[in-house]
Amino acid sequence: MASESSIGVATLGLLLAACAHSEPRFALREPMQRDTDLDPVYAPCSERPTKKDPKHVACSPEPYVSPLVWDGLDNSLFRPLADVFAVDPAGPAVNVNALDEVADSAWFTNRLGKHKPSREDLLAGACHPEDILDGEKAAPGSWHIDQGKPNGASAGFRIRVNGKQKFMMKTDIPQQPERPTAASAIGAAIYHAVGFYTSCEQIVYLDPKVLFLEPGLIVTDNSGVPKPFDQAALKKVFEQASQRGPLLRMQASAWLPGSLLGPFRYEGKRDDDPNDVIRHQDRRELRGARVLAAWIHHFDAREQNTMDSWIASDPEQPDSSPGYVRHYYLDTSDCFGSEWDWDEISRRLGHSYLLDWGYLAGDFVTLGLIERPWERAQRKPGYELFGYFSDRDFDPAGWKNEYPNAAFSRATEHDNAWMTRILSRLDRPDIDVLVELGEFTKPEHAAYLGEVLEKRLERITARYFALLSPLADPRFESPDDLCLTDLARRRGQWQAAAFRYQAQVGRAEGASALAPSVRDGGELCVRLPHARLDSVPADDRRRYTVVLIDNGQARYPLAVHLYDRGAGNGFSLVGLERPEAPFAEVSARVRSELAH
Repeated sequence: MASESSIGVATLGLLLAACAHSEPRFALREPMQRDTDLDPVYAPCSERPTKKDPKHVACSPEPYVSPLVWDGLDNSLFRPLADVFAVDPAGPAVNVNALDEVADSAWFTNRLGKHKPSREDLLAGACHPEDILDGEKAAPGSWHIDQGKPNGASAGFRIRVNGKQKFMMKTDIPQQPERPTAASAIGAAIYHAVGFYTSCEQIVYLDPKVLFLEPGLIVTDNSGVPKPFDQAALKKVFEQASQRGPLLRMQASAWLPGSLLGPFRYEGKRDDDPNDVIRHQDRRELRGARVLAAWIHHFDAREQNTMDSWIASDPEQPDSSPGYVRHYYLDTSDCFGSEWDWDEISRRLGHSYLLDWGYLAGDFVTLGLIERPWERAQRKPGYELFGYFSDRDFDPAGWKNEYPNAAFSRATEHDNAWMTRILSRLDRPDIDVLVELGEFTKPEHAAYLGEVLEKRLERITARYFALLSPLADPRFESPDDLCLTDLARRRGQWQAAAFRYQAQVGRAEGASALAPSVRDGGELCVRLPHARLDSVPADDRRRYTVVLIDNGQARYPLAVHLYDRGAGNGFSLVGLERPEAPFAEVSARVRSELAH
């Protein structure tokens, strides 16, 4: 998808220079809302033998295998070294539309950013009614175990229900009972609410009698050694599971639709996907996901925890063409305080990469005399299942995942602010609803998690709403009344008296001040005057209008770009920008450039 918006101080100068050359920054057209990567395309065909069909031909992209060790080494060592010599500065994300947002795509669907989710929506996540399992009422032997789980911190297996539906079942870990399964269910629901594609995740309490272990199963772990998955192996899985009375607590991950292609990468493009035309590290949704990962402490955000799936137009032939590749986030079981076997590493998670060249250099120069935030990390007594997860020393801008992520590393202020605008729409009651999905045995554990998430979100909004404008949702409630939502005031980030609004409308013949009308819930409106342009064509640059609005708290204003259609016809919204320059400076530039 071609970029519709470029953002920043330099970009603002370019857009105003464009006006000086008689070409308005935004053309008179609707902003792009849907990416063409959702359109079916044809993929090359090749022979891919299966057990059932040794001569099977697939017409879909080739599956990609992501080696765990190589990905860690590549992102921790080889890519950082290559970046030192590469001439590839991180510029603006290139899939941003004219409204400073991203269009619906095979990567992201605007959900929370468009509509306030209901309680039912938040609890459902990516699950459909047919995905819901009831382990207490299921008939004995009705869930067939047909595959063991080969790797990962949590033990598990795959089941088939009703001969068709597939679920990966995983346990907690004895050291942190209930946290991994809760993190999987809550984290997936959060990612889905924000707009990403995720699997359906749920917590299931089951009687072991509902399981039937198919004989002769073999599982191959990361070391490549095949082992039988038999009753003895199944018993070990049960021993790791948390229990509620006679019932086992497990996490059920519904199998994804389509033909699975392996993980997506956080950099580059798929050569065999005609729709994949933007480098992944330059996609705003992948860059902005850094803030979401920081909020819930998803430090394991790496390519192995993603999945591409070929969604064929003919669902009966999942690897046939035409189709398109859909990109999923998977496995958030590390969230909310997962720990390593080594306490020294567990303390550092979120503050430092496993191999952090910056800290290594700093400690070498200062002989390790600087106190680091992980040295102050403490577990809260009674809440040890959450490890070191808290709001203490949480720095949204400084948070780091386990090892460098190519997209996260290129995230700009605008990418991070975009995600913050989305997350800010989750109020405390919404957070509490999402925490319900964790089904914690102790209510105080749910209360603690909700409180920490709320405080971490407050730090995120305080950081990113203090610079770029948090004004969003431009709309016309009448032909001449432009209304927006101040997301910072809506969430109570600062006291109401701290918001001091000023607005100005600029056009070719000059600029004039506007009087914003402030309402409850962070809403504000300005009435726009019309110019006398009765005989001027609809897309003439003399109709081009820029409205600047400052909320008195963010350092920089919002610029709304419009075409004046004349009295009685209202205005056409064509663009929205968040320039990195003060109101007075932007105002002077607008007046100067539009006058030419």
